[in-house]
Amino acid sequence: MGRRMIVVTGGAGFIGSNVVARLCAEDRRDVVVCDRLEDAALGKWKNLAKHRLADFWQPEELFEKLERHADRVEAVVHMGAISATTEPDADLILRTNFSLSRDLWDWCALRDARLIYASSAATYGDGAQGFDDDDDLESLSALRPLNAYGWSKFLFDQYAVRQADEGHAPSQWAGLKFFNVYGPNEGHKGTMKSVVAQIWPRVRAGEPVTLFRSHHPDYADGGQMRDFVFVDDVVDVIAWMLETPEVSGVFNAGSGRARSFLDLAHATFAAAGVTPAVEYVDTPESIRDKYQYFTEARMDRLREAGFPGQSTPLEEGVRRYVQDFLMTADPYR
Repeated sequence: MGRRMIVVTGGAGFIGSNVVARLCAEDRRDVVVCDRLEDAALGKWKNLAKHRLADFWQPEELFEKLERHADRVEAVVHMGAISATTEPDADLILRTNFSLSRDLWDWCALRDARLIYASSAATYGDGAQGFDDDDDLESLSALRPLNAYGWSKFLFDQYAVRQADEGHAPSQWAGLKFFNVYGPNEGHKGTMKSVVAQIWPRVRAGEPVTLFRSHHPDYADGGQMRDFVFVDDVVDVIAWMLETPEVSGVFNAGSGRARSFLDLAHATFAAAGVTPAVEYVDTPESIRDKYQYFTEARMDRLREAGFPGQSTPLEEGVRRYVQDFLMTADPYR
């Protein structure tokens, strides 16, 4: 039959390629990537270039390939999605983020494969109801996402819980609500890159960086807060899930501690050994009414489930990202 197989959809993307790097380094299972590489000049293919893949599948052939290798597929790590919160085509978002996820859920349930998938902190909307990851259907349904991307993830979380409640679920399933993830292999993401990656060219050049001015009386300029989480930490969660098949549910995947954008900028300057210089511009009116001023993952449920990992402090995560990757000639993991 051959070695057991893990299929990583979106495996050439940011989080997906870091998952692939970890699984390939462990060399315990065959690792298959399903993704689109798009424009070669963007370098997305370089996210995978250092790793020994068992196979690479095009999205159009995913289910035919899954069926062909059904006796070997141990788990699907489903990171593939349209993650741009500004994507205008809601039908495309729904087809990609909900319909494909639903079909993968059904396949895994029928073929006794486990499913770990990317949800999102965008499901929490403006955060007015807090960031508790209670995953009963009533709690999930009470959330109010602010954009079509968040809604597509919200819709699938509900589908997963409803199906699990009705006894139609993979033997293990886990949805992970990623917060503000940063780290290597995000260079292809354009405007969706982390703030570290976006300000890096100016930090490297010793130039001032630009942050949004606050339009909220409780927050100073640059004092808007996010749960920034180093990509290695969320990969730790996924790797732990793969080794803990008895754990299922929807869980937050963050650091558990909110920090300001100014903290993040200062950490980036410090990692580069450059004196900080920050300027402010107005938040664009097109997003101002949907702008979140605070996010912070509650990590209690994941800890209670047995996850032993520790969050990388912001300054340490940024230092590793900058010094081990961004400052090098080869910034890919």
